[in-house]
Amino acid sequence: MISWYVTQASSYAADVDGLILLIALIVGAFFLAAELVLFWLIVRFRARPGVKARYIAGEKTSETKWVSYPHYLVLVFDIIIVAAALRVWYDVKIDLPPADERVRIVAQQWAWTFVHAGPDGQLDTADDIRTVNVLNLQVNRLYHYELHSKDTLHSFSVPAFRLKQDAVPGRAIVGWFRPTIAGEFDIQCAEICGIGHGLMPGRVRIRSAAAQAAWMETAPRMRQLASETPAVAAAGAHASLAARAAPVGVSAGHQGDHR
Repeated sequence: MISWYVTQASSYAADVDGLILLIALIVGAFFLAAELVLFWLIVRFRARPGVKARYIAGEKTSETKWVSYPHYLVLVFDIIIVAAALRVWYDVKIDLPPADERVRIVAQQWAWTFVHAGPDGQLDTADDIRTVNVLNLQVNRLYHYELHSKDTLHSFSVPAFRLKQDAVPGRAIVGWFRPTIAGEFDIQCAEICGIGHGLMPGRVRIRSAAAQAAWMETAPRMRQLASETPAVAAAGAHASLAARAAPVGVSAGHQGDHR
């Protein structure tokens, strides 16, 4: 249902939507059942001429079952929701599939800077490409992102990817996504980061392989990289990726299936 309003543009967007729909159905069913019982009780035990009101202590088994049985049912559905949520969380935030490419994302008041590896496929080399407020990606290519903040808390949010990850000053946070359709979609800062928070939009531009290669041929190269990355232990994040270990704040996905 969410996809009717916001496009699913990443490999795990459908999983996130499915979890939200599952919760909505369970909670919605309980809400409707509770309201129906409430209105039935209002009608069934309404005041009538000649009928004296009774005080019910609620201590008999025939009375307590109306509380106990729904309570047990709620616990069962809670376990179902937690199990489904943990599965999606592990797929998106814990497991880290091998990357086809890496991109660095730097948040600051109030703009996004994106650093792409150039033709050599390596960050922090002379052919790196820097863009501001536009993230250029190739469809069906799995990316590891390295998220930084230059100043305060920000939150990198791409609704079409169903992705939201806080950017914390002093930390290099690694995660992943794989775009599945070509097009342009919104990037938002989902953390109130100052007076210009509402003026910090960006765009993610997803192209075919041929179009992305053509863009990279004409994109301006970076010559000075040191000032673009905050002074954090980014090298440790890189080493963690190489060792297949998840650093603090890592997002990741299915191992091997490259969703």
